[in-house]
This record gives sequence, C-alpha cells and structure tokens, in this order.
Amino acid sequence: MDWKPLFAEALDIFVRYLQIDTSNPPGNEKPAARFLGELITREGIACEYIETAPNREVLVATLKGDGSKRPLMLCNHTDVVPVEAQYWDMPAFEGVIKDGRVYGRGAVDMKGCGVMQLITFLLLKRNNVPLKRDVVFCAVPDEEAGSEFGMEWLCKHRPDVVDVEFELSEGGGGTDRFGGKDLKLFGVATNEKDIGWIQLTAVGTPGHGSRPHKDNSLVHLMRALLKLEDWDRGLTYTPDTRAYLASLSEAGLLPASQAEIEAQIVRTPELHAQFINTINVTMLQSGIKANVVPAKSWAAVDCRLLPGQSKEDWLRQVRERIDDPRITVELYNPHEGEPVSVDWDTELFRVIKSVVTEAMEDAIVVPSMTIGGTDNRFLRARGIPAYGFIPCILSGPERAGFHGNNEFLTIDNLNMGCELMYEIVRRMCA
Repeated sequence: MDWKPLFAEALDIFVRYLQIDTSNPPGNEKPAARFLGELITREGIACEYIETAPNREVLVATLKGDGSKRPLMLCNHTDVVPVEAQYWDMPAFEGVIKDGRVYGRGAVDMKGCGVMQLITFLLLKRNNVPLKRDVVFCAVPDEEAGSEFGMEWLCKHRPDVVDVEFELSEGGGGTDRFGGKDLKLFGVATNEKDIGWIQLTAVGTPGHGSRPHKDNSLVHLMRALLKLEDWDRGLTYTPDTRAYLASLSEAGLLPASQAEIEAQIVRTPELHAQFINTINVTMLQSGIKANVVPAKSWAAVDCRLLPGQSKEDWLRQVRERIDDPRITVELYNPHEGEPVSVDWDTELFRVIKSVVTEAMEDAIVVPSMTIGGTDNRFLRARGIPAYGFIPCILSGPERAGFHGNNEFLTIDNLNMGCELMYEIVRRMCA
C-alpha cells in the first residue's frame, strides 16, 4: 500500500477527534461515538450505537469473517481525564500540531490508539481482505471513571458484543529506554493491577482555634497518612513479573546479581510499581473555617494492588500499619472483583511479536503488566485474552502525558502505530 496518503488521513482524523471534549466527568462521549461512526458508515459498514446513559454511547461495528476462527475485538475508550487548562502551554482541545507533535487531551490516552484501530478497520474493508475472523471495532465511554457506563455496562447488558476470542486495547506498548540504555522494548500487557482506592476518615473533637487542642481530627489523619507514606513494603514477585524479568534477562537487559536487579527496579518508578502495592494520597478534605478545629477529616488514597492481592487483606495491612482506632479505613470501590490473569503464550502474542520484530530487527517484545486500570479487566474476567498494546515507541515525555499536562503524540508514532496495527490485525484475521 501507499501509506503516505493514509498517514495524512489518519492525522486529519486524529486532530478532529482531539477537538471533541469528552472530559470525564461528565463524559458526554456521544459526539465522539458519532464522529467515529460517521467515518465508518462512509465505507458502507453498518454501525450500532448503544446508549448506556444520557449523551453516552458505545459504538460497535463489525467486519464479518468466514467463521473459521472466532472474532477479534479492537477496543478503545472515547473519554479523557479532565484538564487543568492553566497548566497547559497550548489549548487542550484543539489538536495543535507543533514540531512533529500533536497536542491534546487524549493524544496518548487513548484517542491516538483509537485512530490506529480505526484506520486498520477501514483498510481491511477498502482492501477487501478475506477474513477468517470477525473484526469488531468497539469504542466505549467512561473508562476514566471506572467503566460503569462503558465496558462494565456492555459486559452485563450486551454480552453478545464481547463474545470474542481475543481483544486489543491500551495498557502496553513500546519504550525507547530501559535501565539507562537506548533500545526498542515492547511490552504486551497480559495483566494489570487492581484498583484498590481507599478512604481514611478521622473524627476528633471540634473546638476554638485559639486554644491548645489534643484531639484534632486533621492532625490524626496527617499522622496516619505519613505512616503510609513511610511504609517500606519490600518487593513482591508474581508469576507475571517473574516471566517479565526472565524475558528481560534473556535479552541481556538486567544486571547479573539479584541485588543489582532489585536496585534497578526500585529506582525506576514504572518498573517499581509492578512489584509493590502503590499508595498515593490524592484528595484531602477538612475544616469549615480558619478558627474552628475540624471535627472530621478524610483523605482519598489511590492504591493499586498486585494480582492475587485480596482487597480485604490489603485493608487489614493498612489498618495494622496505621494502628490508630480513631482512623477508619474503607474501600472506595468495594463491589469490583479481583483482576484475572490470562495466558500470554497465544496466537495473538506470537503475531504481535513477529510483526514488531520483522519491522525492527533489534526490537524486544515481552509480556508485561499494566500498573493502571483498563477496560481489559472486564474481558479477562470472562476468560478472554485481552491485551494492552499501543504499537508505537513512546518517549519519556510522551509517557508523562498519561493524565499529565501538555499531552502529545508524535506524528511518527501515529504513523508507526497505524502501520503496525494493520499488519497485526491482518495476520491475525486474514
């Protein structure tokens, strides 16, 4: 194929897609679903719009195969996290192109990948590729707020849509640096950590701010939070991270001794997160007036739990660490189930590895774990190998754009992602 006009088409779609503000909350993802759907229907492909809440829709479109193999789903989410505009250097919803970069909220998380999947889907139709599998394009809302009106809703109310053999979404991809070395390392996320948000609440005795006070709820809460911040929990190895380290070692990317390996893990935040339950205080609320000692104070703590870690056991550990009866510890999301691991030794993993290593002979492809939460967890719970993989090489500044300021994706990465995504899906389904 002549990719040059296709790259230009992808860039145009990408810029217009970024201009649709789907900040969640409140979401309002319907315009994004309709934008993508219009591009698909122009190719003569039928679309279904499934309303999950007012102004929130799932878009589903399918290219039919001959039925000799089960379907592959290309899944992406249309919502983005909110923006603190005053900290951005350019508008977050204009799709600004500058110095080979495309800036905008959602550029890497995950409208860029959505465009890669869309271009793949359209090209399969235009090229009349004979398919053994159905290819399902699915764009869902609400991923950034827990997926209640997105993938979780779809799995509960429309299980026919997710009746697939494999799925590709976000969660893994390529990086240009590891362990101080320049390289091309691609992680295919076959598992992810569990969302274990907790709330700490302290209740004390209110009083006048002008007097000495020994039962200040905010002080009790601060002491509890500092105990969590200073908690050395060591490293925990799971089957996934052992396989990950084995692959890195085989590629010559790890030091010889275990002590050196662990030192490298601890000094690399993204790597370290795969070996511990992470704890980050994200919200704090206390007080009604400057001269009133607060009776009640609370904090939200973002915890991400390793696979196999029970939420109840984690609460027990947190309570024991705090060791203060004045502090209550409760789950933010008590009803969500535990994450399920899926096999990485599959046809899809092998196809991804072969496509990437053929395109870049020095590339290294390994199974990995997503340290955040994605929609993949709902499909894995159904036994589906749902992999996180954005097929491009994100630099450090690009990776910092996930929920960060000045989020961007380079045009080179958009082009690479379109080309690799198409070849992966073509080989899996043709």
